[in-house]
This record gives sequence, C-alpha cells and structure tokens, in this order.
Amino acid sequence: MIVHSYYDEDPRARREAEALVAAGHPVDVIALRRDDDATESEVAGVHVRRLGVQRHQGAGIGVYLREYLSFLVRSGWALAGAHRRRRYGLVQVHSLPDFLAFAALPLRLRGVPLLLDLHEAMPEFFRSRFPRASNPLFHALLRAQERLSIAFASAVLTVNEPMAERLVSLGVRPAKVHVVANRPSLERFDASAHPARPFGEDGMVRIVYAGALTPTYEVDVVLDAVAWLADRRPDLRLSLDLYGRGDSEVALRAQAERLAIADRVRFHGRIPIDAVPSAIAAADIGVAPTRRDRFTDVSLSTKLFEYAAMGKPVVATRLPLVEQTFAPGTAWTYEAGEPASMAAAIVAVADDAARRDAAVEACRSIVLDASWEHEAKRYVALVDALLDH
Repeated sequence: MIVHSYYDEDPRARREAEALVAAGHPVDVIALRRDDDATESEVAGVHVRRLGVQRHQGAGIGVYLREYLSFLVRSGWALAGAHRRRRYGLVQVHSLPDFLAFAALPLRLRGVPLLLDLHEAMPEFFRSRFPRASNPLFHALLRAQERLSIAFASAVLTVNEPMAERLVSLGVRPAKVHVVANRPSLERFDASAHPARPFGEDGMVRIVYAGALTPTYEVDVVLDAVAWLADRRPDLRLSLDLYGRGDSEVALRAQAERLAIADRVRFHGRIPIDAVPSAIAAADIGVAPTRRDRFTDVSLSTKLFEYAAMGKPVVATRLPLVEQTFAPGTAWTYEAGEPASMAAAIVAVADDAARRDAAVEACRSIVLDASWEHEAKRYVALVDALLDH
C-alpha cells in the first residue's frame, strides 16, 4: 500500500491493511514520516515504511503539489526497490493525490495489478479547498489526471454509491468500480468496553467533535451555536471537546475567546485512533459539522457512525447522504452554516430524553448493519480476486 498520510492517523488505510493481515496476507505500507517517527515499524501486524516527506496542512496549492510530487518520486523508488526483494502480488494506492497511482509504474509494467482507492473526488476537493485556484484550466487538468490515474489502475475503490455513480458518469466501466464504505470497526468502537455515562450526569452536557480542524468542517458554527445557547439557555450548561488538528485551529481558538466561551471549549489536539472511542464515551452528544458544497454533497462523515456505535446521539449537517442514511428520528440535522439551527438541534437532544433514547437505539441498529466487519469481507474478496487474476 502507498498512502500519502501518516499511517497511524489514516483510519481507512489502517482498517484495510489490518483486514488483509487478518485474512492471512502480508502487507507493507509506504507512508509519510514525521520528525519523531521511526523509519520502519510494525503496527498491528502491518509493516510500515515511512519516507522523509511531511504534510503541510493549510499551505498554498504550490506547496501541496510539490509535496505530492516529492512523495510520488520517493514512494515509486522505494516500491521498485522493495519489489525486487518481496515480489508483490498487488499494489494499492490511496488517494489523494490520484496520480500517486503512477508510483506503481515499474510494477504495472511487470503485470502486477494496481488497486486505486479514491478516498475523495480530487477535482471537487481542490475546488472546495482552494477556491481561488478553481479556474477552468486547473480544474480540467485535475479531471485529466483523475481519468489517467483510473485508466492506469486495474480496479478502482471508492467510498459510497454517489462517488461510484460519478465515476461511471465520467466514462469509467461500471465493472471496474467497487464500493467499500468508510465504516467504524465495532471491535474498536465498542460501547460496552467503556464506562457508561448517563446523559448530563454531572450537570454538564458534554459535546464532542473528533476530526480535522479544517475549513471543510464548520467547527466555527459549533462555537457560534455554543455561544448562542450560553446567551439564550443559561440553564443548559454546555462544554465542547475538540479532538483533532488542522489549519483552522488558530482561528477557532481566537473565535472562542471573542465569543467569551473559551472556558467551555477544550482543544485536545490530535489523539491516536485507538483513543477516540474513550473520548466519545466520555461525552453526551457527538457533532459532525460539515460545510456544504459540491464536494461534501457526495460525502458522508464516518464520525456519525462512530458516535452512533458508542451510543451517543448525533447532530450533523443536513447533507444528502446524511438524510439518505439516517432516517428521521435517528439523528438530528441542522442547516449548514446556521448556528441557530444547530443550537435548536442540541436543545432538542437535551430536552427530550424519550426521543433521545429511541434515536440512539435506532442509530445503533443502522451501524450494526453497516459496520466495517461487513465492508471488510467485500474488500478482502476484491483483493483476493485481483491476486488470483
């Protein structure tokens, strides 16, 4: 596997690699390396080799592209060298970027199959993340690299049906596209493995967000909603725990100070994946705030499933896939960008214990039917089919 991320922080890459190890396949991963990371280590049976490339979250588009190209060259060189010793049966590349698929060029020329795992729609991601760079020419180049990368791969994975339909609409053969959804592992997100917290047991309603602090996620709306409630519902004592990092953190800290709610908001930074379940277990409400645009209209945050698996009521942005997946009465949704709408959803959770309990049970049923344990079987079967071929 080649993945342009810090492997220990990438839930999808880890779930897939560990599923392959559990099925009896040896797996090597080539990933990014932070200054204090070991060059090589074993993580849950997966051999991880880390190259001297780091992420530059929040940087300009030129820095991103240089980072991508540096990792493309280094990972391709590392893969070719390792293949002489290991004789790989399959290469899987995790996007972004899509063109990282070409790191596998020497192995593809020798007939090794390539599985391209598209976590995001790269053209739409860049349009959302860098609005000023979304001119027609640049967008056309992104579309071209996406098509070339897909054509170069033996098979393509994506995260949901709308993403798969998008690829087919671009001319990709339906038989080449496979869906393996992002879902939490119920072995990792097991509510029974953590102390149960009765809702608001200490007189405080604890809200949790576990995810990136980037413009894609409107955590600023969460802060505005907490301030709105502090002013209009002083009887409802709230606190907000933020687990994650990103280029929005400085602005969010300043916003909390400006709104006079800094004493209610705690920035914990990034925590290990294995520590996320206990952080959620200690809360009362899980929030999944997502800024709405063309990119997020075909996305569904795994955070919703993680909160639900841990038995917490969920408040999420009213996105198409959220409404399709979570029927009315299972999750509370709010209008994107509207703090008052989010505040109303939080109040509805806090004030109606009967509906809250029913929603938690209904959400848990959805998660049980759509857990990673189900998706892993589909994923491993696809890998086995490529290896057999």
